[in-house]
Amino acid sequence: MSSAAQHPNTEADTEAGQAVYSPWVLRVYDFWVLALSNRLAWRCSSPRILAHYDAHVGARHLDVGVGSGWFLDRARFPASPELWLLDLNANSLRFTAERVARYQPKSVRADVLAPVDLPAGHFESIALNYLMHCLPGGFESKGAAFAHLAPALAPAGVLFGSTILNVGVDHNLFGRKLVSVYNDKGIFGNASDGLEGLRAALERSFEIVDIEVVGTVALFSARQPKP
Repeated sequence: MSSAAQHPNTEADTEAGQAVYSPWVLRVYDFWVLALSNRLAWRCSSPRILAHYDAHVGARHLDVGVGSGWFLDRARFPASPELWLLDLNANSLRFTAERVARYQPKSVRADVLAPVDLPAGHFESIALNYLMHCLPGGFESKGAAFAHLAPALAPAGVLFGSTILNVGVDHNLFGRKLVSVYNDKGIFGNASDGLEGLRAALERSFEIVDIEVVGTVALFSARQPKP
């Protein structure tokens, strides 16, 4: 594994959303988030998100906001992948890199709300699973992440992912409580996140956008970056 570190000016803005991922939290992440919260709070199971992942992942793949690496560990890559990991949290990068060490991933520590130094037109797929709802602000500002990543996408590539919405969706009691607590602590930044905001942010950077809402989770994909 090789790595490259960056120190963006916006790092302080995203500190709260990524700081929670301590080594201890990463050890319980799969159970608390992927097994319990996805099914009971957000009502979009992890196997459903994995199916979305498998439908879009390519052989030259960049994973942004890697979490615990659960999806990468189970993804059905179309070939032996060239895998890159990008995250602001060094714990997540290390944990995920060890989990998928068989792919010899390259790691980049960076904040997607700032321009990121990546090879232009290189990746067949770029994934942002459960990242956008952890970024601060509304989609009008954090949609900059899409713009910063779009130039790294190959001409026929796809950017895809999932994010928990808060506006225009029907949260159950468990979901409302988690959203409230997580936003108060700065772990989430999705207080104003709705479907139309997500769509507008994606359409600022891409010609073709597709979004499906399952429970309170938006599963999205975008193709053909705009110049």
